[in-house]
Formats: sequence, C-alpha cells, structure tokens
Amino acid sequence: MPMYDVINQYVNRCVSFQEEELALFNSLLQYQVVPKKTFLLQEGEICQFEAYIVKGCIKSYFLNENGFEVILTFATEDWWVSDMASFHEQIPSRMYIETLEDCELLVLSPSAKEVLLEKAPRFERVFRLMVQRHLASYQERLFGNIAKSAQERYLDFLQKYPTLPLRVPQHQIAAYLGISPEFLSKIRARLSHK
Repeated sequence: MPMYDVINQYVNRCVSFQEEELALFNSLLQYQVVPKKTFLLQEGEICQFEAYIVKGCIKSYFLNENGFEVILTFATEDWWVSDMASFHEQIPSRMYIETLEDCELLVLSPSAKEVLLEKAPRFERVFRLMVQRHLASYQERLFGNIAKSAQERYLDFLQKYPTLPLRVPQHQIAAYLGISPEFLSKIRARLSHK
C-alpha cells in the first residue's frame, strides 16, 4: 500500500526486511489524520504511542516553573515522536506533544509493538537504532545549550532544520533555543547585517 512506502523505506534503511515482515509491521500500524493544534499527549497522561510522521510538524515540550514552554524537539516528516520513558515504563508523562500542522501519522501502540517484536524480532534493531539516533540528537543539543552562544545555537538550528523557520513561529524557535523572542529578533537582525 503506497501509504506505507515511506515507513517501509525508513525501516529498510536499518535492516533489509522480507515482504512478510513488512506486511506484519504495516498491519500493526494505525493510520491517523490529526488536525493542527491537537494534543497527542499531555503532562500526567501515559503515552500510548510511537508515531511515525508521514506528513506534518509536531513539537514536544514541557512547562517550566513560570509556565513558559520549553520546547524539547520539533519533529517533521520521516521522524518518530513519542515520550519514550512514559511509553516503555507506562508512567505519567512530564511533557506535552502537540501538532503544529495538520498531520498524517502511522501509530504503533505498546501492545502492537510487543506483537511486532515477538513475531518479527529483527525489528528490535530498527528501534535500537532509532533510540540511538534520538539520544545522539539530544546529546548534541545538550552540549550546544551548555557550550555555545545563542547565536551559534540559532545558526546550528538553521543548518539542521533549514525549512522549519518557514513552518514554525519565531517565538517557538526562541523557546527551542532557550532565549526570548526579542533576543532572537536581535540575533536575526545582527545576522542580516553581516
């Protein structure tokens, strides 16, 4: 089925799968169309999904002690979104996951994932590589937040996500970078004069 082509290409980049394994995987995925500004997860809920983004943009964030959003990630096409700790441990989440655009998702529930790993154990490698990729991305972001200036972080953001500034409001990019929208405006003005 064409809707599964992109996710099948994604998993085949990790492991070369047989048609039967892909058919099982596809049968366990749930296709969802989710409108913009929909919460997929809210703080206190237990995450019941790992979602592959076919189309759209999603943010995950938490609220700090002052009630301001601290954006952890932006996820777009060919990326997965979930709260891994909540999903795997079945504990309440400390984050929000919200769609920024109308999205098309392929969703795997905890029970469907168990069936998949039991019947097609080679998928373990796909999920291990996925976790490694996410961990590397988080580490890179953590190091950047500690070691780099706000301007360097913004330039890194533009290099890593060149199309996101066209899809995401400036104040959310500022929340991702850990700076105020006003300070981001100053950085952008400074860069435009260079």
